[in-house]
Parts: sequence; structure tokens; C-alpha cells
Amino acid sequence: MMRKETIKGHTLPVLQCDKQYGGLLEQVSQYAFDYINTIYQKPPFPDEKAIQELNVFDEELPFDGVDAFAVIKQLHEIGSPATTAEIGGRFFGFVNGGLFPVAHAAEWLADTWNQNSALYVMSPVTSKLEMICELWIVQLLRLEPQTAMGLVTGSSNAIICALAAARNELLNRQGYSISEKGFRNAPPLHVLISEEAHSSVKAALSVLGFGTDEIEMLATDELGRIKIETVPKLDKNTLLILQAGNVNGGSFDPIDKLCDMARAAGAWVHIDGAFGLWAAASKKYRVLTKGIEKADSWSVDAHKTLNAGYDCGIVLCRHRNALVSALQANGSYIAYGTQRDGMLYTTEMSRRARAIPLWAVLKTLGSSGVENLVDTLCGHTEYFAEQLKKVGYTLVNPPVFNQFMIACETEEQTAQILRIVQNSGICWCSGSQWKGKNIIRISVCSHMTTKNDIDISVAVFKAAYEEVFS
Repeated sequence: MMRKETIKGHTLPVLQCDKQYGGLLEQVSQYAFDYINTIYQKPPFPDEKAIQELNVFDEELPFDGVDAFAVIKQLHEIGSPATTAEIGGRFFGFVNGGLFPVAHAAEWLADTWNQNSALYVMSPVTSKLEMICELWIVQLLRLEPQTAMGLVTGSSNAIICALAAARNELLNRQGYSISEKGFRNAPPLHVLISEEAHSSVKAALSVLGFGTDEIEMLATDELGRIKIETVPKLDKNTLLILQAGNVNGGSFDPIDKLCDMARAAGAWVHIDGAFGLWAAASKKYRVLTKGIEKADSWSVDAHKTLNAGYDCGIVLCRHRNALVSALQANGSYIAYGTQRDGMLYTTEMSRRARAIPLWAVLKTLGSSGVENLVDTLCGHTEYFAEQLKKVGYTLVNPPVFNQFMIACETEEQTAQILRIVQNSGICWCSGSQWKGKNIIRISVCSHMTTKNDIDISVAVFKAAYEEVFS
């Protein structure tokens, strides 16, 4: 039942946290507690029974609808067992980060607020927290103070935003406005990417109108880093895309030297640093990102290394006006103001308030906490690699940042090991290819991972090794 309250002479209903609203939140909070309290008893990847039970969702859309409590109950009972245990400590597949409790709590509150973070007038609190996050992240990554930040779904979208700014600015410098004249008669741009570039980079270039014939692939060394001697002459028409953290082995391109070359030529440098850019926050691992401040734009995820929860991608650009002019939408109904309007820095208007959990994580950790997180993840990665090497596995690369690869004598043996580990119910890793051969890639991305988790996982790898080589 609604109670009523008088405000400025008007009688208005006041929503009560009754059974239909508060009761649902109480129900889901209990399910959340159950999930969290049993996370270490869950397999990192759901078993076959849990996956089969997902077939319950194969049904026609009901005509009359179903009771909300029953809907949430089914979602928990069928959905929870079919999740990957990414908030636990032994999911090492892909580069999927964990989740800090404060991010979870802040996200829950933000969901309750249901803020659209497009404009200041839509959400003053989100506008303020985005501004603070921009200042803090620019400081953490040691970038130039005027650097602009936008919050998007993930680094894939961040790359699109950054490269849109790069494309438009490089053409503007030649006196060509793509926003007025379109792409058809635009002067050609020289796009250089690593042969190890992430697939999202290639996808972003395609979205922005660059064909494969316009993109030159740069050769890499045995660790996947661009060979400087193979880089052609750069000029003011060049877009050079570098990598801070190879998705398989974690390697970093020679950023400092390549940025110097690009700056001298007037080229634009973008750095794809989805998980690796956070190395700049650590005194121990900062050497990997030496020179990143010389680039023009960057893409990074807060939901990977920082463990801020999905979805939270970050685009950064040294040229604020270039980013805004590439992405800004206009309309008589859009009320831009003197405060921060977040949609200026992204491709999105309607947008969840990603700044709220991001701010909560950064404030809770502080700069020393972020540094400790990076150091711990990297330290665990090095320990993991050392232990697997003792078992007998070949390290395809020395651990770099929080990534490394292992392999066996033959590709079939590597594939067998991977199947055994993935089916163990103890830990989970993903496979990939490196230089045309099958490998197992291991990513240590969760703040929940302990050395005990690694020891347990190493035991699984050891048992698999003995089974395959017995």
C-alpha cells in the first residue's frame, strides 16, 4: 500500500519498500549470499548437469506473465549453477577479472538509483564521480593532466572511440573534415598494427571504414613484440597501434622508442592496454609501460586487472577536443551544461552509471592498493609459472605481467592436458594458438586468487601431466 506525504502543498504517494519491491530485494540478497558463501565449492566451469538444466529456459514467452518471486527463484536455481566461478580464485581462462565486494555493493546501489549518465542534468552524482575517476586514473597511469576519459562497455568500444578521434584528427590536420565530406574522397591514412594485434583492434578498424588492404601488419619477435627495425617510415598520415599486454603471453611492444619515432613524424599512436596498462600503477612493473604518456590515446578495462566488475571500459585521449568532436551528438533536446557531460566522451547516450563502482574501487584501494593488486597478480603469475616448469611443462614465454603460456612436446599432448584440466572441476584455463601451434594460456586476474589456489591448480596440472605421459 502507498502512504501519502505532503510536499510543498501537494499530496504525493510515497513508495513503500513492501513485499513486491523490498521482498524481491531480500530474496535476491539471500541468493547472492548463498552464491558467495559457496563459491569455493563450485567448479570453475559448470558441470554437464547444470548446463543441461539450462534447457528449462527454452519456452514460449508466457502470455500472462509469471510471479516475480518465482522468476527470481528460477533464475537462481537454474542460472547460478551454470555460471563460471569468476569471482573465485581458480578461473584462469581468458583475461576475466574478479570482483571486489565494494564494486558489487556500489553497483547494487547504482542499479537502485537507475541513473542515466549521459548528461549532468540526468545525474549530477554520476557526472561528479566520472570527473573524479578521470583525475585519479590519469594520475595512476601517469598520463598528462589534460587527458580526457570516457567510460564505455569495454576496451573494444574504447578502441572504436579512440580510433575515431585518431582518424578524424589525422584528416583534419590535412584540411579534410570527414564529418562534413565523408570518407569516400578522404586522403589515405597509413594504418600500422602488430601481427599480434588483438581481434578487437581489427574489428574497430573495420567499423571505422578501414579495409584490410589499407592496414599494414608489423612483424613481431618470439615474444610477440613489434620489431622496431621492420617499422616503415612514419609520417603525419600514420596511425600506429601498439599493444600493452599481449592477450596470450602478456608482452609489451617497445612503446617508448616507437612513440618517439611517431612523435617526430607527427603520427598518432594508440595503445591497446586492456589489462596491461595498469602496470603503470606499479613501481615494480612500470618499466613495461615506459613511454606510454607520449601516445595520443589509450584503451583499458577496469573490469579486468582492476576487478571493478563488468562492464567498465575506459577510453583515454590526450587531445580532449579531438575525442569530443569525433563522438559528440547534438540535438535541441540535449542539455549540455558547464558541468561534465559524460556522453561527450563515448559513443553512447543512454549509459549505465559505470563511474559509481569504479570510484568505489579506486577510493577503497587508493593508489597503494592498486599497486599492491598489480604486484600480487603478477607475483602469483610468476609463482604459477615456476611451479608448472618444475612439473615438466615448457614455458612458451616467461611470465609477463599476469599472463603466460605453456605447452607440451606435441600439440596433441597439449590438447589432452587442456581437456583434463578443464574437466577437473578444480581450475579452468583456456587454449589458444601461438606461432601456429596449440598452447595453454593462463591468466591470473582475480584478487581472490591465493598461492593455495595456485598450489591446488598445479596439482591438477601435475596429475594431468602424469596421465598423459605415463
